Amino acid sequence: MSKILVVYFSASGTTKQLAERLAKTMGADIHEICPEIPYTDADLNWMDKKSRSSVEMNDKTFRPAISDKVENMDQYDTIFLGFPIWWYVAPTIVNTFLEKYDLSGKTIIPFATSGSSGMGGTNKELVPSCPGAVLKEGKRFPSNATEKELKAWAEGFGI
Repeated sequence: MSKILVVYFSASGTTKQLAERLAKTMGADIHEICPEIPYTDADLNWMDKKSRSSVEMNDKTFRPAISDKVENMDQYDTIFLGFPIWWYVAPTIVNTFLEKYDLSGKTIIPFATSGSSGMGGTNKELVPSCPGAVLKEGKRFPSNATEKELKAWAEGFGI
């Protein structure tokens, strides 16, 4: 039986709730991607071109530092990777996370939250950060997606 990990980055708590629901329904372990320097409301103000999130997303090579690590990453076969959509892609802190590990042979399945944006160019931006992994097409969910909806979606990957 494959070992499943739900990993998520959540700036405001919305993605966290969805990730917790998914982990519960799948019987998976869960891990939060924690920035070394937490984001403030001012950092997340996408209307401010000088806000931290705007600066990070304008430079796709930027890799915000993270303060945590998954112990025994080798034990997981499938990783559900959750995040909010920022500028039509995953925040660059998600790339930071992926680049910390050898994910060869693992299946990575993105899921996201967003007020209105779809997945956009997410996979194109994530592929270089997880060489050797199988990166599946992800899905954006509303924050109130039910356990039943999440389970049906996840099981569609043969899990």
